[in-house]
Amino acid sequence: MTQTPLRIRPARADDRAAVLALLEETFVDTWRPQLSAEAIAAYRNGGGTERFVDAHLHRFVIAELDGRLAGFAHRDGGFVGAVHVTASARRHGVATQLMATLETAMREDGVAAASLETDTFNTGSQALYLALGYRETARYPDEEWKSGLTTIRYEKPL
Repeated sequence: MTQTPLRIRPARADDRAAVLALLEETFVDTWRPQLSAEAIAAYRNGGGTERFVDAHLHRFVIAELDGRLAGFAHRDGGFVGAVHVTASARRHGVATQLMATLETAMREDGVAAASLETDTFNTGSQALYLALGYRETARYPDEEWKSGLTTIRYEKPL
């Protein structure tokens, strides 16, 4: 079966369930193994994921392969707040195209530099950002998860 080309488009209201499912997938396979039991419980009971999606879905960009969600990204001005790709679509250029879409929009908005954060355990995202021309500018304790993680800040002139 031939795969259709990747399609990047603005998010729609009917993407909500697929976005939430992708966030759950990336929580389980990327974040949960790094977190304390207390941080996992707080995440499960806090409802923050739903609030984040409901507040920002209209500003997400969606990557679609064969009519299904392959990933999404979000930015706030020059800050990349989220890039998530389904496990089955990783290593197929989805994150690279999502980042290119965000960076193009930033340039169009007159943003001079892009920035983002990831954690030290997430070596895949670090490799992606370095390959895209981002450079590390800081490391600091990850206050969101309170699990002893270290956040890396990356920046890139646009």
